[in-house]
Amino acid sequence: MSSKLKETTGGDRAVPAPADAPAAPPARGAPAPGALAAKVRTLAPSMTRSMQRVAETVASDPAGSAALTVTGLAERTGTSEATVVRTARILGYPGYRDLRLALAALAAEQAAGRAPAVTADIAVDDPLPAVVAKLAQEEAQCLADTAAALDTAQLEAAVAALAGARRIDVYGIGASNLVGQDLVQKLLRIGLIAHAPADPHLAVTNAVQLRAGDVAVAITHSGRTTDVIEPLRVAFEHGATTLAITGRPEGEIAQYADHVLTTSSARESELRPAAMSSRTSQLLVVDCLFIGVAQRTYESAAPALSASYEALAHRHAPRSTR
Repeated sequence: MSSKLKETTGGDRAVPAPADAPAAPPARGAPAPGALAAKVRTLAPSMTRSMQRVAETVASDPAGSAALTVTGLAERTGTSEATVVRTARILGYPGYRDLRLALAALAAEQAAGRAPAVTADIAVDDPLPAVVAKLAQEEAQCLADTAAALDTAQLEAAVAALAGARRIDVYGIGASNLVGQDLVQKLLRIGLIAHAPADPHLAVTNAVQLRAGDVAVAITHSGRTTDVIEPLRVAFEHGATTLAITGRPEGEIAQYADHVLTTSSARESELRPAAMSSRTSQLLVVDCLFIGVAQRTYESAAPALSASYEALAHRHAPRSTR
């Protein structure tokens, strides 16, 4: 396997401070308090059941959880202290002390009326007005969650790579391919060379041709879609810069990604699985990438956008009536 492949286990890890240690500022890079609920919604499905109990408890009762020691939270959730610490780390905190600080801040936000909204599931017998209201709330929350959790340093690096790319390949299957097509359309309109093959075999054969200076983008909510992982791995091993847009940053896809952008999704339901609800947040990330690239390449992007608009303007002109 390529020496470029990321290590997914081991490495230096922060040692959690004792539960009764004095309060300290949150660790650099830890999620902001407002992003905690979003992280739980995004990552809980990929956790073990015991870790899910910890994550769901701290998200549903941040004030009560913040008052507990690591031992107390372990007892409340029927888990172990090690499980509590592992959950804190998966949520982005070096240790339980940092998680407690975020919980206290989140509780303060809730008290001030700025807490993330909880949306009720859509039921099969809901009237359409209720469906519209619930969907609108879910979509708004999904966008807010994604924005709160988005790593802007990773975003900046991804934008820089795309702006200077010789060629860009985008991989996605099903609904994620539609999002990939949207990104390709946008990039083509500002003069970049981009492709989004829908056929997984073609994606792999395209990836073989990529080299340093090229960029490969993989879009997969689950982070484990084989038909998306394979071409990204091939591009990765051939030296291309790789980017993953995923709802599971700890998934297999991240092993082959130089830059990972995490998306959120609304809660899964019988009528709306994650693969459908994740589309909204993926499109937000795509728009952020496009605007960032257009800003960096404005001198060439602006004329290209104008030319593409003018080329199609006559197709949108009202027909003359005689």
